[in-house]
Amino acid sequence: MILIRAIIRPEKKDEVLAALSEAGFNAVTVVDVVGRGKQKGIKIGGVVYDEIPKTLLLMAVRAEYKQEIIKVIMDSAKSGEKGAYGDGKIFVSPVSEVYTVSSGMKEL
Repeated sequence: MILIRAIIRPEKKDEVLAALSEAGFNAVTVVDVVGRGKQKGIKIGGVVYDEIPKTLLLMAVRAEYKQEIIKVIMDSAKSGEKGAYGDGKIFVSPVSEVYTVSSGMKEL
């Protein structure tokens, strides 16, 4: 299993979730977060905003679905045809163990 963490623009959340659902990937945890990327926030006049609202999507999936999910997220999260700074990042990590809380069962 792998864990996919995608940080996207909040205004793209519904579009990305709809695209994931359409592709058959309904299990996702959504968290509202703040942060900044390489651009170090946004400067408007003399004020720097370095806590930019973002949405974090978390998905624990079988590794064989990795490329399909990444493509769905990238295609639906991108601003415009070429994309823009602040469109987000996708992180992929291995998952060594998974447990179901209600049953206490360890999953693969």
